[in-house]
Amino acid sequence: MTDALVIARDEGPVRWLTLNTPHNRNALGAPLVAALRAELDAAARSDARCIAITGAGKVFSAGADLRALQELAARPREENVADARLLADLFEAIALHPLPVIAAMNGHALAGGAGLALACDLTLAVEGSALGFTEVRVGFVPAVILNFLLRTAGEKVLRDLCLTGRRLSVEEASALGFVNLVVPPGALEGAVAEYGTAFAEASPQAIALTKRLFTELRPLPLSEGLRVAAEANADARASADCKEGVAAFLEKREPRWTRQGQ
Repeated sequence: MTDALVIARDEGPVRWLTLNTPHNRNALGAPLVAALRAELDAAARSDARCIAITGAGKVFSAGADLRALQELAARPREENVADARLLADLFEAIALHPLPVIAAMNGHALAGGAGLALACDLTLAVEGSALGFTEVRVGFVPAVILNFLLRTAGEKVLRDLCLTGRRLSVEEASALGFVNLVVPPGALEGAVAEYGTAFAEASPQAIALTKRLFTELRPLPLSEGLRVAAEANADARASADCKEGVAAFLEKREPRWTRQGQ
């Protein structure tokens, strides 16, 4: 077994990124966060068509590295802000990444680990796993992920989960819209592969632009959102992929998409 903090491997169109610190349940300390961010950047330059993040061992991620957190608490506030910013930047990189990012929850995702799972575009989870924003149970706060949660669920639901710190079964999380698909443990990779195939059939340029619109449109007033949408519509029409896609449809052939980043 490699000692890399994040193991990268390609399976067809999917770039798998495995959090590889099972000794601490894949806790999101600064080294692991930095390693994951580097692999996300590398995937953007690759031929992959989507990214799947999973965890080594039986847990997806238990959240913050509490030993590191304990040490940081004695340091200046500026150092703590910088450390917190690493996680914020990671979540932002996922949101703005040109490729779809799937959280493949192989086990529990708690606190910051739940944040990582829900910062991804899609969340797939195995039966028997749990998800929870448990920070308040150790005197901490789910600050970074609230930026994403408030765009996902109603505030009453979020106040319940974040103020009690209770865990959700993945079935309950699915019913609340946090999890897209719940599968038996042996079916997780196959489910991700099906999504990978679907993404590979679509235009990389259109996927990247659609992801960007999800981020940009939500906070805008309707009139401003429609203005941004009209500009995006025009930009899409002028893109190489749209021209190719329309031509391929009319000519009854498979489209030849551009490579990601072109």
